[in-house]
Amino acid sequence: MAEAAAQSERDRSTEEDGQLVRRTVAGDRKAFDALVRKYQRQAVGVSFRLLGNSNDAAEVVQDAFLKAYTNLVTLDRPEAFCGWLLRIVSNLSLNKRRGRRKNQPLPGDDGFTGGEAGADDTSAHWRSAEHDPIRLASSGELGPAVREALDRLPEKQRLAIVLFTIEEMPQKQVAEVLECSVEAVKWHVFQGRKKLKDMLKDYL
Repeated sequence: MAEAAAQSERDRSTEEDGQLVRRTVAGDRKAFDALVRKYQRQAVGVSFRLLGNSNDAAEVVQDAFLKAYTNLVTLDRPEAFCGWLLRIVSNLSLNKRRGRRKNQPLPGDDGFTGGEAGADDTSAHWRSAEHDPIRLASSGELGPAVREALDRLPEKQRLAIVLFTIEEMPQKQVAEVLECSVEAVKWHVFQGRKKLKDMLKDYL
């Protein structure tokens, strides 16, 4: 019942996105403003987790929305706006990371909670404290060790962990961002968690 309700809510959200995208392309600037309000917080959350700096994240998200607006006409599936936007955010964030001389560890939290996307019930156990090293050691003195370990993961594994486990996005949406299959998302999360457990074995 809960999963059906969540799916229905996601369907309504994507349908609304499609309408807003079409209105924007038709010249309604207020429609794009509505998309910005809807996804700005989640976009900043994703960028922040990848960059570890709120100012950099805000700058990246501003650039991402501008890029999305100017390229909106190229979006084949208006209903897929969220995944498309977060793919732009992720790419810009990773490009900014590569431009740094030294990588900075991802902060665990500074009062920022990220997005509000729902999760698939079939994958809920992936986020439980029993199975997830991030949930096990997301607070207290282990926080910095977890953040440093997360920062050492390969990009796609780190992205999958950030989007699925931390931002709690549905697997299908994560797959759209990573431009891969849902099965590949599961693999990236599994491998990322396995490496995190190995790197954190002295703590856990």
